[in-house]
Formats: sequence, structure tokens, C-alpha cells
Amino acid sequence: MTQIAIVLFDGVEELDFAGPWEVLAAWAAQFPDDRVSVFTVADTTDLVTCAKGLRVAPDHTWETAPATDVLLVPGGFGINGKLEDEAFLERLRAEAGRGTLVTSVCTGALALAAAGLLRNRPATTWWGRLDRLAELDATIEVRPDDRFVDSGEVVTAAGVSAGIDMALHLVVRLHSVERAREVRRYIQYDPEPPV
Repeated sequence: MTQIAIVLFDGVEELDFAGPWEVLAAWAAQFPDDRVSVFTVADTTDLVTCAKGLRVAPDHTWETAPATDVLLVPGGFGINGKLEDEAFLERLRAEAGRGTLVTSVCTGALALAAAGLLRNRPATTWWGRLDRLAELDATIEVRPDDRFVDSGEVVTAAGVSAGIDMALHLVVRLHSVERAREVRRYIQYDPEPPV
């Protein structure tokens, strides 16, 4: 079973986690033989209040969560407090140290940088925080024009909707291009911005 954990915290940006959740949970539901499980994890199972006011109940705490193969850290204004939360940063380091594929969406990359996980790697984040990413670790090769950057053990995505693209990339990486196309068709993800 491939276990995919999506991190929640107060102030998390809704689409940063819900976009990838939709992709990955659709994959798990539509293709049960692929043996994929997606769940949310937070410091407690108390309701999380997201950036735009949505309230969500996490599935697990860090202590009760299954062993994780993929960890997804979303962004949002709540990530700012996590940059100095040593217990949180140590959890990220511990996951990476166990061989977990660590991923981020939007400003979630700032937490990865603060944890030292982006040292000497290419990475991206939301366009409004690219400078902050470089400030956190001058060794990061900041890629402002990439929707997502896969540097092997770490994958970072740009802002909000780029997380959907990154999640489809994860389906490719963990299974196949064909499976990712099937998931994309199922969720009818065909971006055609009207503006």
C-alpha cells in the first residue's frame, strides 16, 4: 500500500491541499488495485480552520498516522508560524530521513527550506514568495517559471492550482503516464482559463 499523507494546519490554503487530495483520492478510489491510500495529518484531530474559513477534521495526528511513503506540505498564511516550529521542522526532516518522498504546494516549500530539505536543490513556490524562498536558503536554485520541480527526493509546486499538476505528476511517478491520464480525465481537469 502506498500511503500518502497531506499535512493540515490552521491557515492552510484550501486548494493547496484539496486540489492534490482530489487527484490522489480519485486515483485511490477509481483504481483500488493500485493500493493507494490518502489521508490527512495534523498536530491534533481538532478541526483545522483554513485560510478562507473552511473547517476540516484531520484523519490522524503525527503519532497515529500510518508509515508514510509520500508527504505533501501545502501552503497558506498558516505556514509562517511553522517556519519556526522546530517540532514541525524536525518531523519533516525525520520523514525525509526515512526515505519518504517529501512534496509541497505553494508556500509549503518555505517549510521545506526552513527544514533544510531544499539545500542545493532546484525548487519553486508561489510567485509572491520566491524571494523569501531564496532568503531561507541561498543554495536553492529558485525556478520562478516552473509549475513544479522534481529534484528526486523532493518535489515542489508553485502556487495553489499548480498542486493539481504536481499531484498528477506524482501519479506518473508512482504508477504511469496512462494512469495519470485516466485520473485527469475522471476529474475532468482540462484547464482553459477564461481570463
